[in-house]
Amino acid sequence: MSELRVIVDQLVAPVPGGIGRYTAELARGLVDTAPAGWEVTGVVSASPEADRARIRSTIPGLARLDTTALARRELSLAWSLGLARPHWSGAVHAPSLLAPIFRSGHRNSPGARLAVTIHDAVPWTHPETLTPHGVRWHRAMARRAERFADAIIVDTHAVARELSAHFEFGDRVRVIGAAVGSDLGLPDDEESRAAALELPERYLLAVGSLEPRKALDQLIRSLADTPDDVPLLVVGAGGWGGVDIGALIAEAGLAPGRVRTLGRLDDADLAVVLSRASVFVFPSVAEGFGLPVLEAFTLGTPVVHSDAPAVSEVAGGAGLEVARADPAHYPRRLAEAIRSVLEDPALAERLTIRGRERVSAYSWRDSAEQVWRLHSEL
Repeated sequence: MSELRVIVDQLVAPVPGGIGRYTAELARGLVDTAPAGWEVTGVVSASPEADRARIRSTIPGLARLDTTALARRELSLAWSLGLARPHWSGAVHAPSLLAPIFRSGHRNSPGARLAVTIHDAVPWTHPETLTPHGVRWHRAMARRAERFADAIIVDTHAVARELSAHFEFGDRVRVIGAAVGSDLGLPDDEESRAAALELPERYLLAVGSLEPRKALDQLIRSLADTPDDVPLLVVGAGGWGGVDIGALIAEAGLAPGRVRTLGRLDDADLAVVLSRASVFVFPSVAEGFGLPVLEAFTLGTPVVHSDAPAVSEVAGGAGLEVARADPAHYPRRLAEAIRSVLEDPALAERLTIRGRERVSAYSWRDSAEQVWRLHSEL
């Protein structure tokens, strides 16, 4: 029996985020679509048994879950320095840049192959929106991938183009998109969940970690030019960069209650919040995919989004696009787009229909099958 080893360590990160969701969904898809004679095993850093049990529950069907000798932080540093070479070889799939990238790929060692995923080009295009450590680590790992990886997976053609200005990956790049999570659907207790969350009749919704590139500050400033009776709800875990919602609200001169944070939500609550939003707004200035846009499409919510290249590619014309150019006027343009949807039910309905059509172009099963084809070709 042949093995495809999948690095699932993002699932034990303090904030798994979008890459954690990507890792879990892709791994489940790989298990479900494994060709005859193949099995999927997971690889995780040294972690408590409770975390390992949660991974096995999240990805049923894993043949085995291997544990490295180092914990996550130490493993990340070691691999970025070319240390802690694993004892195993063969087919390895990394859903992020956290990968054992050594001179042991298929081009150097028959029978071994490594595919590494780079989700965005933000460390090169917008480094100021990340921590200095994050920029250094991603750049170091990408350089190693350029030298040693057998294949580079990106989520969108936009990311492939952006990376081509910095690396010579050649024909090793493969575009394989993400999709909406299998657990994102309206629960039977939708009404009680909506009541518990105290959802207003009409509201705007933003989803994303609280960090600079998500442009939440620009969105909050835009509220000064949107109807007072339509508040903004924000879903997302704390990030970095000192994004202080309270300070942003005060700076924008907004009344108490115009913005409310809901923190992290499980899939059931997220589905309820998405489905009842009047407009979903995704103002991010830099992305590699923009999964929340597809999630909003799935729940039938009209979307206003930035013209970040990857987001525009994923939305495919199904959302209302807002130009990021001339940042000083970005909030005003966001407000104009939001008002147009709020004030025109026919436009909102058209966007809902287009969104439902667009989301059908993406599926985790299709993505997993593309990954299997990639490894069969290496």
